[in-house]
Amino acid sequence: MASRFHQRLREYRRDPCSLFLRAAVWLAAVITVSALLFAIVYILVKGVPHLTPELFSPTYTTENVSLLPALINTLFMTGLALLFAVPAGIGAAIYLTEYAKRGSKLVGLVAVTSETLSGVPSIVYGLFGSLFFVKFLGFGLSLLSGALTLSLMILPLIMRTTEEALKSVPDSYREGSFGLGAGKLRTIFRVILPSAIPGILSGVILGIGRIVGESAALIFTAGTVAETAESLFSSARTLSVHMYAISGEGLYMDQAYATAVVLLVVVVLINALSGLAAKKLGRGRADG
Repeated sequence: MASRFHQRLREYRRDPCSLFLRAAVWLAAVITVSALLFAIVYILVKGVPHLTPELFSPTYTTENVSLLPALINTLFMTGLALLFAVPAGIGAAIYLTEYAKRGSKLVGLVAVTSETLSGVPSIVYGLFGSLFFVKFLGFGLSLLSGALTLSLMILPLIMRTTEEALKSVPDSYREGSFGLGAGKLRTIFRVILPSAIPGILSGVILGIGRIVGESAALIFTAGTVAETAESLFSSARTLSVHMYAISGEGLYMDQAYATAVVLLVVVVLINALSGLAAKKLGRGRADG
């Protein structure tokens, strides 16, 4: 241990820049982790004491400020947005990776477009959804309009992560499948996609996080009605919109912090379940 320490010390004396970079990396890591832990602890301290049974009443009123309808709407919204975005994103990634000519102008154009769309502010997506889905298509302020808008927001993310996951699959897998007589489509669905599932799920997890935490786009497309959606065309608020609405009124700050705790727990549970699914699928693929 001592000899290793002295060796490191001699290296840093010869190259002081290496010591500076190492210290900068450690400092950045400590600041990032500390900020995250502070935010989590602050939310828990402010919100946990105000988690009461009234917050989980089936119906929202100004007395109980129930978050249960918003929680149910969040699950509906997440599932519906993923239903639209995941097949489209994975399909586009399969075409760009397996069928389109590598290095072609089309692939480059799609890459630039997806990166540009990833950086568009959510309020811009909300305005587009309000003009196109709500007014032009006549869906109104509804669960469907909000889900379609969110699917556009997470589509570039899912497409890019899936594309990188497919590229990470060794070409020897493809060559071995072709050598055994399998066709292109069979190779993709029986060999390439199962190997890329962990990477694909990581993109889906990131998309879920953006869906659950989104509020600006949904205010313009799904509305703020504090009731459980009865159909795809019902206006409904999600947990993030619910928290924004009650905190904006200034009368229910304690309930807003409690809602933040529930939102945090939902995100952690979804990420944990998705991570476990990715590990199981990856382990099952390795065993097979």
